[in-house]
Amino acid sequence: MDIKEQFEQAVAESKTLSQKPSNETLLQLYSLYKQGSTGDVNIDPPSNPFDFVGKAKYEAWVALKGKASADAMNEYIELVKKLKV
Repeated sequence: MDIKEQFEQAVAESKTLSQKPSNETLLQLYSLYKQGSTGDVNIDPPSNPFDFVGKAKYEAWVALKGKASADAMNEYIELVKKLKV
């Protein structure tokens, strides 16, 4: 199974975890997913100063700028494996 198939499988598995991860872990999953599937940030930051969730997600993604998509996919896969235990 290639990395993309493993990544897609991990994405599906992340939606069926027995326990909801912490907000910090959810941000990590989100940012790794976006970096792995899209690459570096390609959108503007949220314009609403009270959109705290949107801002946190944007900043988490920006923090991964420059990370190779394959590396982000691998980290996402490993994180989902840890969460499944």
